[in-house]
Amino acid sequence: MLQTIQISNYRTSNGQILGLIPLTYEVFGKELYSAPIVLVNHALTGNSTVCGENGWWNGLIGKGKCIDLDRYTVLSFNIPGNGYDGVEEHLIADYKVFNARDIASIFEIGLRKLNITELHAAIGGSVGGGIAWELAALRPDLIKHLIPVATDWKSSDWLKANCLVQEQILLNSSNPVHDARLHAMLIYRSPESFKQKFDRTYNNEKDMYNIESWLFHHGEKLDQRFTLSAYKELNYVLANIDITEGRGDFRAVASKIASKIHIISVDSDGFFTAAEDKRTFHELKGINRDVTHGIINSVHGHDAFLIEFEQLSELLKDVF
Repeated sequence: MLQTIQISNYRTSNGQILGLIPLTYEVFGKELYSAPIVLVNHALTGNSTVCGENGWWNGLIGKGKCIDLDRYTVLSFNIPGNGYDGVEEHLIADYKVFNARDIASIFEIGLRKLNITELHAAIGGSVGGGIAWELAALRPDLIKHLIPVATDWKSSDWLKANCLVQEQILLNSSNPVHDARLHAMLIYRSPESFKQKFDRTYNNEKDMYNIESWLFHHGEKLDQRFTLSAYKELNYVLANIDITEGRGDFRAVASKIASKIHIISVDSDGFFTAAEDKRTFHELKGINRDVTHGIINSVHGHDAFLIEFEQLSELLKDVF
């Protein structure tokens, strides 16, 4: 059930004052305050429905799953403006209103309003994992286990470049959400994934290659359920993750985070690359942080965190 916390007079990182932000959320599993709490942050086109009917992470979260709903309380906020409450237009006339730190700050206010002072874990994939990094930097003692999946603590040059292309499509295309999604699927998957799935097969009925039909399908599907304003905003948040902004270098910031850190990468990820995560891992080891680095082996690229549930569960079994 979607619930709402009202946040008043929030000052954004760029100094704007927002009179009212409805922060919507859902709770799954054990009743709130009766069990350890796991915060799950959604990715760009995701939402708070992380499990159950239409749950986008059902392979990881559920009764008897890795994050067992018979043992944990699972909490998930919607990024304000993602449109899941049906009223996204109320605050995002300026799609650059929030960066990732703002979203983490809004989530932190939500946690305080719910009287939550400790999280067993905070986990998120892609931009959701970047927001988890930001939350850990904001509240260093809040999270016992920080689990950034297919993500990093900053938006790399490569990531920013792809977000810029996405932004230009969203601003200039006559069919913006559809067309931006076509481009996005190329960076969410990998060449080998496409070869394995399609292998140059042709759809005679549609008179096009199956890869082309598949891309058009994903464009149409997202266009039906995701608004232009939400896509522009979330793309901007994705391009603006940086826990060091105004705080010093990475080692200085990370040294204050009390969490055990479990970095999960995908070896074929061409968006948040495993090489960047490896650098982060070695930086953390260099300051004697309690950190592990798990690798999902998959041909499916960035989206493997939504596909390879058996490997992800195996990598996280000691946490849960």
